[in-house]
Amino acid sequence: MSDPKRILAEMSRDLDSQIRLYIKDECPENLIGAVRQYPYAGGKRIRPSLVIASCGAVGGEKSKAIPLAVAIEYIHNFTLIHDDIIDGDEKRRGMITSHMKYGIPTAILAGDALFGKALNVLSELEVSDGDLRRILRFITAAVWDLARGQQMDINNESGKSVTIKDYIETIRLKTGVLFAASAVGGALIGGADNSIIEAIRRYATSLGIAFQIFDDVLGIVGDPVKTGKSITNDIRRGKYTAITCHAVESIKEENEMRTFRSIFGKVDGSEEEIGVVRSILKKSGSIDYAIKLANKYSKDAMSELSLLTSSEDKDFLIELAKYAVTRSV
Repeated sequence: MSDPKRILAEMSRDLDSQIRLYIKDECPENLIGAVRQYPYAGGKRIRPSLVIASCGAVGGEKSKAIPLAVAIEYIHNFTLIHDDIIDGDEKRRGMITSHMKYGIPTAILAGDALFGKALNVLSELEVSDGDLRRILRFITAAVWDLARGQQMDINNESGKSVTIKDYIETIRLKTGVLFAASAVGGALIGGADNSIIEAIRRYATSLGIAFQIFDDVLGIVGDPVKTGKSITNDIRRGKYTAITCHAVESIKEENEMRTFRSIFGKVDGSEEEIGVVRSILKKSGSIDYAIKLANKYSKDAMSELSLLTSSEDKDFLIELAKYAVTRSV
């Protein structure tokens, strides 16, 4: 049985030189430094690994998928830079965020530059013109949908209650679509037929949703030393996740709801107040609910892989769906 964490680490190391290949020493130095910061910092690199593994799982030559894997990593990191600016986060992967280190204008430009570089790298794909157009359609549609999901996420902090259905659609767009574009792109490079491509798209979308739900769980109860980010931001910003959506619908005691409402979204909430909210979320069963929901989407993802023939890459995709809801970091 494959160890997804070990394989992700190996894939990340293998891709590192390629990720560094395309960003040359140019002026101005501060922009190039900002462009390099996030992609050079490593991370799990799940999305580029999905590109490579999906290509291999359909019988393709994985080396041909490397440019797409690099492009996807650039795109993902461009969205992270902008996401950190929007959220006002000060830490990412245990390091200072781009806008805190280089300033907001340079960080915005670094994100834009990474997106442009990603499209440039895609021109190196050795696929037919028709497949290249399909890959471009998937990727650019994913970036469009990601922007919609990000705005929905911002809108969800308006103080109005958000339903679980609204939350799932938000994270489908914010996370699921880029997972799907990564996997579909890899499968297209590998020469998969349309039925396999559609199954892999559904797999990766459900995987992305499971991953994000569990990420939100870690955002409430995770160890900040392991996650590399504060566990108080989501509560202070009043961010609706599967946990808080469930809590709003499930807290029956009026005093508890009044307390929850008074602290949730309180930007200057104290550590003691944040602790009170976490206790309420545990008592309401909302954290357990979110974990169960993440597991449901993980199982949905795995069920979509039945069309694939047995291989190490298929095993990795299955184990990745399990890892998405069991990781501690």
